[in-house]
Amino acid sequence: MKPYAVFDLDGTLIRWQLFHVIVDRLGKIGKIDKQIYQDILDSRMAWKRREQSDGFDRYQIKLIDAYNSVVTNLSQKELEELANRAFEEHKDQSYVFTRNLMKDLKAKGYMLFAISGSFTEVVQLIAKHYGFDDSAGTMHAKKSGKFTGEIDVVQYERKVDMLNDLKKKYDLTDEDSYAVGDSMGDYAILKHVQNPIVFNPARELFEKAKEHGWRIVVERKNVIYELSKKDDNYILNSGV
Repeated sequence: MKPYAVFDLDGTLIRWQLFHVIVDRLGKIGKIDKQIYQDILDSRMAWKRREQSDGFDRYQIKLIDAYNSVVTNLSQKELEELANRAFEEHKDQSYVFTRNLMKDLKAKGYMLFAISGSFTEVVQLIAKHYGFDDSAGTMHAKKSGKFTGEIDVVQYERKVDMLNDLKKKYDLTDEDSYAVGDSMGDYAILKHVQNPIVFNPARELFEKAKEHGWRIVVERKNVIYELSKKDDNYILNSGV
């Protein structure tokens, strides 16, 4: 039985949020109401200015609401075109630490999985580009070739469900397993593996990681820092 490693994509491997890229494009081409799109831009700037502690969550909720308001007017072809555009723009904008970890684990015989809240249309493209063995993303329900508006979002405990399906599919063991994530959406799956790595974490996940004594890695500019648990404290190691 092979070991496995599971990676989040947005903000963990890829340096931006693929879902955000798709919604932003919908706004730019006029698929989203102008006022709603302006609200999204304003919310993004409020987050960038760090005006509220939950600024990113507020911004993301506006994106989700905006997308849900137009999804039934999109065709499969249009979504695939948006996914391809996001892929081409961001496919090589990845973090060094995550990219190198994937290569190292692949060389050691690990099965690599990408499980992301982004749409499966773009997740599959990224997964193929980076040599993942399989992937899972947010799925759209369709009827007669049209989107119904129902979305199976991959987050929280749902990520563990998807991972369990992949483990069963490939007959894998949890022994020496890895997971890498950056937000509370990855928390359940990080608890599920033997080697959780919290990468560029949001504050809530950072606090959870300290409680559990998990490995914490931060990549900024061209330097990678690691926070390692020692006794009751964390120590900083640079140049990982």
